[in-house]
Amino acid sequence: MLTPPRTVVRREGGIYALERALQRRGFRVVAGADEAGRGACAGPLVAAAAILPEGRRGEIEELADSKLLTPAARERVYAEVVKRALAYAVVVIPAAEVDARGLHVCNLLAMRRALAALTTRPEYVLTDGFGVDGLGVPGLAVWKGDQVAACVAAASVLAKVTRDRIMVDLHTTFPVYGFDEHKGYVTPEHRAALERHGPCLEHRFSYVNVAAASGRDSRPPRARRPIAHPGLPGSTVGVALDEQARPPALVGEDVAMEGGV
Repeated sequence: MLTPPRTVVRREGGIYALERALQRRGFRVVAGADEAGRGACAGPLVAAAAILPEGRRGEIEELADSKLLTPAARERVYAEVVKRALAYAVVVIPAAEVDARGLHVCNLLAMRRALAALTTRPEYVLTDGFGVDGLGVPGLAVWKGDQVAACVAAASVLAKVTRDRIMVDLHTTFPVYGFDEHKGYVTPEHRAALERHGPCLEHRFSYVNVAAASGRDSRPPRARRPIAHPGLPGSTVGVALDEQARPPALVGEDVAMEGGV
């Protein structure tokens, strides 16, 4: 039996080269998935999946890894992805679930949920950094995928913009931490606020710095989150982990939803 010729994707081909190569090999519907918030010690983990149309309609000006774009550029690209995508989905994993399950488990779970929520079934899946199994279609984990694959970059922007909006909203409830500025990542200002005020229930108690600020660092990582802790800002009513509602996936198809994230 003859072996099909090897497909070579050259970096100089740009951010669309990998998808175009897959489409030439018969995989016409290629989905990308990525997450935002993995390195933050507060706020949710957000994952997104996106399928861009073939041809010129799928080529979005300014599309790149969300971390390389200014906030204004991310908003412009977000609007274009939502408008043009054949399908997209965004999944939000709250801080409590990150503490209960562990970061890496939640990372893969969130991308799997986002891909499963796509209303158009992909024929091939590209993910940023980590492979996701159990999808029923072939896939590839791409190193720095959000910089080399357009559909992964689109998912990166969806996840980042959604998470940033959530963190800005959380700032109105917990203004002492400056979530609107650092978005829950560890900065000198965030570290100082943690030391001064202690953590709130939007922090990830499985993280060493949050556990230390809460005085619960002697407990195992997944036992650090308080069920009820009136002393913490915003936690006058405690909620058990298994009682917390899981936010639904946000899904778009063909004429994708405006807003809603």
